Amino acid sequence: MRRFLLASLMVSPLLICSTFTHADDAASSTPIVATEHTAHFENDNILPPIHPWSGASETLLLSADQPWITPFEQNGYVSSPNYHDTVQWLNKLVDSSDVLQLVSIGKSPQGRDIWMIVASQDGASTAQALSDNGKATVLVQAGIHAGEIDGKDAGMMLLRDISHNHKRELLENVNLLFIPIFSVDAHERSSKFNRVNQRGPVNMGWRTTAKNLNLNRDYAKADALEMQHLIRTINIWQPDLYIDVHVTDGIDYQYDVTFGYNLAQGYSPSIFKWLETIYRPEVEQALTEQGHIPGPLVFANDNTDISKGISLWNPSPRFSNGYGDARHLPTILIENHSLKPYKQRVLGTYVMLEQTLKTVAQNSTKLKSAINEDKYRNPSKLTLSWENQTLAQGRDFKGIDYRIEQSPISGDKVVRWTGEPKLYKNLPLVANTKPIVTVTRPVAYYIPPQWADVIDRLALHGIRMTRLNQITTVTAQQYQFSEPMFSSADYEGHQTVTANTTIHKVTTDLPAGTVRILTDQPLGDLAMLLLEPQAEDSLFYWGFFNPIFTRTEYIEDYAVEPLAAKMLQENPGLQAEFNLALKNPDFAKDSEARLRWFYERSPYYDNQYMKYPVLRVSK
Repeated sequence: MRRFLLASLMVSPLLICSTFTHADDAASSTPIVATEHTAHFENDNILPPIHPWSGASETLLLSADQPWITPFEQNGYVSSPNYHDTVQWLNKLVDSSDVLQLVSIGKSPQGRDIWMIVASQDGASTAQALSDNGKATVLVQAGIHAGEIDGKDAGMMLLRDISHNHKRELLENVNLLFIPIFSVDAHERSSKFNRVNQRGPVNMGWRTTAKNLNLNRDYAKADALEMQHLIRTINIWQPDLYIDVHVTDGIDYQYDVTFGYNLAQGYSPSIFKWLETIYRPEVEQALTEQGHIPGPLVFANDNTDISKGISLWNPSPRFSNGYGDARHLPTILIENHSLKPYKQRVLGTYVMLEQTLKTVAQNSTKLKSAINEDKYRNPSKLTLSWENQTLAQGRDFKGIDYRIEQSPISGDKVVRWTGEPKLYKNLPLVANTKPIVTVTRPVAYYIPPQWADVIDRLALHGIRMTRLNQITTVTAQQYQFSEPMFSSADYEGHQTVTANTTIHKVTTDLPAGTVRILTDQPLGDLAMLLLEPQAEDSLFYWGFFNPIFTRTEYIEDYAVEPLAAKMLQENPGLQAEFNLALKNPDFAKDSEARLRWFYERSPYYDNQYMKYPVLRVSK
């Protein structure tokens, strides 16, 4: 084993080290420390200055003479192994352990397995076996953006220590599912020139998939094959906590590990309370004790003026934490700070993951109770979209000092971070927590069978549904659209659309095969957010219903003219309406608009044009 590791996991030639202890020279278990003074990255000379870091979590590192040293540790804490070497190392670890199993959740578009390690004290290898042990399950996912790969190396170290370094007790009351590389194809589009704003690892993967889709914009619409595999995995393995590990962009600050989740105003308030009052304090304490600076997610309102405050994010379901909020799965978004050295970020992630297992194990009953409360809350009204408001209480911010200079390159002002810590007191906090659009909860939705792609996406998410066996007459509500606005550019492979809506009562016959979706179910809120057209990530918004905006039947002018005369003769009241319309000068001088006015009121007009085919029933 040791011979394999030393032979195959060589030091990257891209790493410049003035001092480095090779495996053959190691004589003790003292960690090798490749500090900022000894390890340099391609982009160091264009990034802001940093202070060297040292923390208690460095004791987690193994020296080069240890048999289960990870590739990250072997290579001086500045590089991360490629897909092949990662899988090879994990296979050997799993083969050596009675608590680990390796399963594929599916193959990527380029044919790579997306591997998941199942860690349980009884060595469970199936979802049913894991469920049978009665313990809470934590799912950790790394590399949804493959260049942001801190979670992979942290998870490999943690699994190693659970299997071989006396941390098996972590699994006494909790199970762990670990996906080391989610976006596996993008992981192999690796270069030292990816992610210029990030301090390591030396080679980093690409942000988007091989089809150029951003997986952390794909949870609601679920276009990517990788995302479809993940959602099925969530439905099958039913984790109680989900962690999505990222590395952030943006401004400089002191925090090295920031993390966040749904807000109290969102769709899972009981889960928020558990995360905020139980989870966050314990994790932040553990990180602080290990020499890290934890904090909430950081998004500046203006990257050039910190005095304008921080944005508190209430994400929509296209994002992992927004999706978790909608389906009542406690979901934590980790955003490590890109300007901190790779070693520091990996160790911070390790500490956070280890404490997560401890916290969930000790508080699983309260966690599961919070999940059930939110799953079966079924509020009578649901907010579909939000707008920003400045909160009454601001936030102290552990920032970095900066100065503003005039750039001779851009001709504009540019921020120069000094590297010196600075505390910004009581910065304004702006949050998108003010409801804009709120709808009442219907009893059910009906989707005609021809919208098979919509039905398939809803089924993929795990939303329960039944089909009508025969033609059924229903009285329901139907949205009518007007003034549709299509995106001028493609976004994530879609032409998105918004429109004004009115709602009308209709009685209609639904064909056999129509799908009925009750909202009184655990994923009822998610169903509403996908089917209500005004929701920020509805399938309507993503263009799944765009064919309803295409007019396919027309009437020639020579036919409209006598038809209009006949309509006026048979309906004297119509003349008054037409006269009123003619008072609009633009309408009066537009001959096509005048003819269309009659066509739209005739029995020949397409009565399904710009009408939402999804019906909602309120009782």
